[in-house]
Order: sequence, then C-alpha cells, then structure tokens
Amino acid sequence: QVQLVESGGGLVQPGGSLRLSCAASSSIRSSYRMGWYRQPPGKQRELVASLTSGGATNYADPVKGRFTISRDNAKNTMYLQMNSLKPEDTAVYYCNLYLYYAARDYWGQGTPVTVSS
Repeated sequence: QVQLVESGGGLVQPGGSLRLSCAASSSIRSSYRMGWYRQPPGKQRELVASLTSGGATNYADPVKGRFTISRDNAKNTMYLQMNSLKPEDTAVYYCNLYLYYAARDYWGQGTPVTVSS
C-alpha cells in the first residue's frame, strides 16, 4: 500500500508561481507512471502532467510551457512547478501513482490552488 501526500497549494495572483509536492510513503521500485490531475470547480478531473519511471513526460496543452513535472527519487517525491498561473488554473490538484505490474491507481487527498487577484 502506497500513500501519497500533496502539499504546496494556496492562493496566488495571476502571473505568479507555485510548486506542488507529492510525497510517497515508500520508494517505488517497479515500473510506474506518476501524474498530476486537477479538478476545477464544477468540472471533471483532468490530466495536467505525467512522467514515467523511464523518464518520459507528458503535458496537457493548456499548461505546456508553463508547468514542469519532476521527481526526486531519493526523497520519493514528485513536484509540479507552476509558473505564469492563470485564473483558469484554479482547481484542486491531485497526485496519482499507477503501478503497471499491479494495474492499480493510488491517489492523494488533493491540494487546492486558487489563482485570483
């Protein structure tokens, strides 16, 4: 069982930056895909960015060039650096881990991000 804990959300003005963190409760030694999803108010959850254990990254079109996903294996932590934030980035951001061998998803509890002046 892996637990994921997000942190780093908050209120930021348009054009500002935030860095979200997702800490896993244990190291992950098998093939995986980790990602950030978000759920804007009244809308469905959507993929923001993902990365695989092989190092491949993927970004949703609305965040390309503004957001960067990364990981620190030594700290069992994944990050999402968000720059040039826009009001439409307002959402609850969730961390996700998919383990290929188990075909199983794990989710964090979510961290809210509000972009407003």
